Amino acid sequence: MNARLLCSLVLAMATAGPLASGSMAWAEAPRTATYSLPDILTLAVQHNPTLAGAEGLVKQSEGQQITAGAYPNPSVSASAGRGAIRDPSTGTHVTERTFIVEQPLEWTGKRQARQEAADAGVAGATAAFEDTRLTLLADVKVAFYHLLFAQRDVDLAAQNVTSVEEVLRTVHARVAAGEATSFDSMKASVEMQKAKKDVARANSTLLVAKARLNTLTAGSLGKEFSIQGDFQSPKPGVNAEALATRAMEQHPSIRRQSKLAEQAEHTLRYEREARVPNISLLGSYHREAGDESLTAGLSVPLPLWYRRQGEIQSALGAKHRADAERLRQQNELEQAITQYAQEVRTAQDQLLVFETGLLKQAEQTLTVARTSFRHGAASLLDVLDAQRVYRQTQLEYAQARADLSIALARLERALGASL
Repeated sequence: MNARLLCSLVLAMATAGPLASGSMAWAEAPRTATYSLPDILTLAVQHNPTLAGAEGLVKQSEGQQITAGAYPNPSVSASAGRGAIRDPSTGTHVTERTFIVEQPLEWTGKRQARQEAADAGVAGATAAFEDTRLTLLADVKVAFYHLLFAQRDVDLAAQNVTSVEEVLRTVHARVAAGEATSFDSMKASVEMQKAKKDVARANSTLLVAKARLNTLTAGSLGKEFSIQGDFQSPKPGVNAEALATRAMEQHPSIRRQSKLAEQAEHTLRYEREARVPNISLLGSYHREAGDESLTAGLSVPLPLWYRRQGEIQSALGAKHRADAERLRQQNELEQAITQYAQEVRTAQDQLLVFETGLLKQAEQTLTVARTSFRHGAASLLDVLDAQRVYRQTQLEYAQARADLSIALARLERALGASL
């Protein structure tokens, strides 16, 4: 019985041992999350504090809209006290009391102008929220493509190290066979050190690009993450003039400035209407010893010495500033569209040069140089030069693709919508 129990325990421990160790290894293994561009855009919209601040401005404007539609509250005052008639024959005592009710009445034109200014303020805050969201999405796209290029740079640097290692092994074999000098081995070793230095530089740039993208999502990507995706494809037929016309009609920054100018105009009208004073209706009840009265009245301020000249001048200056800001925004937007459209066309022209021959020529040159070097028909310097040209061509091609994607993202930001 004891022997059977001992065998069962040993068998259970032998079975559970690998499972436990496997579970421990699985629990300790780092898990790296992988995000696509749509995933990162969603996280940025959910967590970025800049967008939350713009949303708070919308709520603040909605509160001001409620305030603008409110009616003035009435005021009630009351007083009471002990009173008596100073006559020894009567000696009457009463509780004297007074009640006064006052209701301000606002001038209709002033109330309407204030409400229309508040409505324009809400519309402007909503457009500002859309503009902030548009800017955030464009910044995320640009940071994503920067990170994508940094990853490509790291991959190319690692591939270069592998290629140089192969050349170094060939050189060492030739030196051992007496077909090459030790100077060739030194040159290949120096090239290897340069390749490793490029890997370190590319990894440093990659970490900075990851930190930038993670900052835009308020750290929701985590410390360890990777991205998946590709650069954008060329967009033929980018017409800066047509895009500028389209942007003037739909861009949220233009709508925001238009609403701010409209709000300033309503505010100016409010200050002019405010020269007509508000009146107040009064009603009172008074009871004292020997007297009781019920009266009604009207209170009207007289604008004799001051008729809001300062407020009107200030509102007029705000209107002029809002009009000028709207014009400035339109000019800057048109300039940005022209600039980014030209950058898109330039990047597309560069991609065409790479894809129609330059990439293939660099690859063929490297292949011929390697083959010739193996057969002793080419020098080490020829192989290293071909290797540098090939890597530089690949890197410049990736840079051109990244430049195109970044220019398209910024063009969409200036346009206010996708192409």
